[in-house]
Amino acid sequence: MSNRIDEILSAAKLNELLHKKEEEDKKKNCVLWILAIIGAVAAVAGIAYAVYRYVTPDYLEDFEEDFEDDDEFEDEFFDDDAEKKEEKKVEKTEKAEKVEKEDSTEE
Repeated sequence: MSNRIDEILSAAKLNELLHKKEEEDKKKNCVLWILAIIGAVAAVAGIAYAVYRYVTPDYLEDFEEDFEDDDEFEDEFFDDDAEKKEEKKVEKTEKAEKVEKEDSTEE
């Protein structure tokens, strides 16, 4: 009779282990489905963005073309920089000349 009870207990334990594995498989299956859905949504969004970028006209090219013909701004900008540099050089040379004159008068 104890043999029979041992068999029933071992069968019950085996049944519990199998039932736990089924629950774990269901959880893994659920996580797998969630990841698959997220991946599909990301793929669709990526494709939609690529199509949007391909179909949308590039307004920047038109914007750049407007400035290619207008070089006056660049010339004025660089001329101002050159003038400022020249003024600084002149100021430095004037200061140096003043210092030299003062040194020569002191001697």
